[in-house]
Amino acid sequence: MTGTPDVELGLIEGYYGTPWPWDARRETMAFLAPHGYGFFLYAPKADPFLRRRWREDFPKETRDGLRGMAEHCARLDVRFGVGLSPFEIYRAFDAEAREALARKLADLAAVGIQDLAVLFDDMRGDLPDLAERQIAILHWIAERTNASRVILCPTYYSDDPVLDRVFGPRPEHYLEDLGTGLDPGIEIFWTGEEVCSREYGAGHLGRVADQLRRKPVLWDNYPVNDGPVMSQALHLRAFTGRPASVAGRIAAHAVNPALQPVLTRIPALTLADSYRRAEGYEYGAAFARAAAAVLGADLAEIVRGHLAWLQDTGLDRLGERAARLRARYASFAHPAAREIVAWLDGAWRVTAQTMEGS
Repeated sequence: MTGTPDVELGLIEGYYGTPWPWDARRETMAFLAPHGYGFFLYAPKADPFLRRRWREDFPKETRDGLRGMAEHCARLDVRFGVGLSPFEIYRAFDAEAREALARKLADLAAVGIQDLAVLFDDMRGDLPDLAERQIAILHWIAERTNASRVILCPTYYSDDPVLDRVFGPRPEHYLEDLGTGLDPGIEIFWTGEEVCSREYGAGHLGRVADQLRRKPVLWDNYPVNDGPVMSQALHLRAFTGRPASVAGRIAAHAVNPALQPVLTRIPALTLADSYRRAEGYEYGAAFARAAAAVLGADLAEIVRGHLAWLQDTGLDRLGERAARLRARYASFAHPAAREIVAWLDGAWRVTAQTMEGS
């Protein structure tokens, strides 16, 4: 089922772990674009030139990849952008930082971005004037970027108290201060009531929109499977808890994909399906359709029968079953089957050390 849903959908490659190859990005967006996915943001946490080493120039290989992806997205009529994480720049937005940021913006302009996401997630934020500092930086950037859309990811991008435990207590009235001071043309990411929200409700999104004085752009942390716990699973099941009725309460819906680019297309298709079918959406039937479209009928039926093992059991708890599953999927000459085999072999494990180094 193709066509445009009633909300703008996109992918934001915002996970920890091994970034996708460039050909996987191109192929995934070519596959999803006819189903309503209209933007792609390059922002893998493992790219140091977006994060802790953001002041340095992109290597030639990265710059060429970005330029090629921008051209590819243009052919698909898909917006292309980059998520820049100038690590804790709000602690010292001095002349040196401004000069480095201006160079970075020029570099991004040269590769042809349409969207610029400024990501202050996963950084300490326990400063009483955090919102004021971040607003000043965003306004400075907006005056200098050639991107036609600018999106902020706040340091506290969810109600989840885990953010306060890890990154320091959030300043009082942080969201309200952002909403009041930030230019209304700048959009804001929000992950929901949790970092990895199980559902989105109209009441919650309405309250957040009131605080931010604009509809949020959902940063949906499904089917992402990074981190020591989540990389133990393949997130394949269809989307639930995202009723089509929330479309009018959000500016856009961005999906943070799984570490496995081919398998990610299965749940991604079901999200588009849920918005189109609205009250007629059935997640089991949506999975069956999406899996068949991505995997082909035979492999889809096998994966469907193994969902509990692949998504729920956990890689380290599969025991002897892992070898049997490996042999079964190794018999298929399909890229998704190869991704399952690689996952069973531990190729996509993400450790706490991996995350701390990003």
